Amino acid sequence: MKKLLFQLDTDPRPSVFDTVVAYDGGADQVIGHGGLTPDTVGALVEGAIFTRAPKDKKNTALFIGGSNMSAGQALLEAIKAKFFGNFRVSVMLDSNGSNTTAAAAVAKMVGSNNIAGKKAVVLAGTGPVGQRAAIMLALEGAAEVIVSSRQLPQAEKVCHDMKLRFGIDLTPAAAADMETRAKLIEGAHIVFATGAAGVELLHEEHWRDSPTLELIADANTTPPLGIGGMDMMDRGILRHGKIAWGALGFGSLKLALQRACVARLFEQNDLILDAEEIFKTAKEMA
Repeated sequence: MKKLLFQLDTDPRPSVFDTVVAYDGGADQVIGHGGLTPDTVGALVEGAIFTRAPKDKKNTALFIGGSNMSAGQALLEAIKAKFFGNFRVSVMLDSNGSNTTAAAAVAKMVGSNNIAGKKAVVLAGTGPVGQRAAIMLALEGAAEVIVSSRQLPQAEKVCHDMKLRFGIDLTPAAAADMETRAKLIEGAHIVFATGAAGVELLHEEHWRDSPTLELIADANTTPPLGIGGMDMMDRGILRHGKIAWGALGFGSLKLALQRACVARLFEQNDLILDAEEIFKTAKEMA
């Protein structure tokens, strides 16, 4: 029986990246649907849960993608609301690669330095990767996790949404320019830049002499990088006495993690792979 993965995307067109990784993760056929909302996904879910016998339902799975994490989370809730009894299939949420990218990065950071009790700052953290990274740092025991945005209301909204979803308090902060961001990281032990591609958030001089900073990471692969003085290939090397992780340094784990999670979807029919479970898998693989 073929392993069918339905790629349910909140953007108009399903991600080519996610399609390729889905095949590499073991799907025999990937069927993409774009522009989905909680109001339009129901019929697709019903088609997935009512067609195969109970013992065969594990061969059908759902993958939620798209660039908007809030939209993806809403889609996941709508999908779960359609499940009952054994009429369910496994689902993975990875809007914009957020869960797998954040999980890979934080797992690598956890493996190279103790995070518990530390102060962390996620720069430009209101995007999908930043949101999930902030939660994973908090789950790993960081004493405080600050989520920055150019506009405070946006940071506040993200922190509120994450509180509702995970029951965890994050600290919102406004940091609209380089000097404000440099001030924000004073006293921090961990800094993770998760901003837009090609946008430098800190110059090297803003972090190299920090007496408290222990761990620095950057999710950007498009020059200029998010943090000046780093290299996208950094794999836990020391830079100015700080452990540095670049996007390609944890990128191989991100790809392997996404493939592994897709493969897990076909092992049983009742998995829900969201931040917590994906992060757990990342730490096992790191």
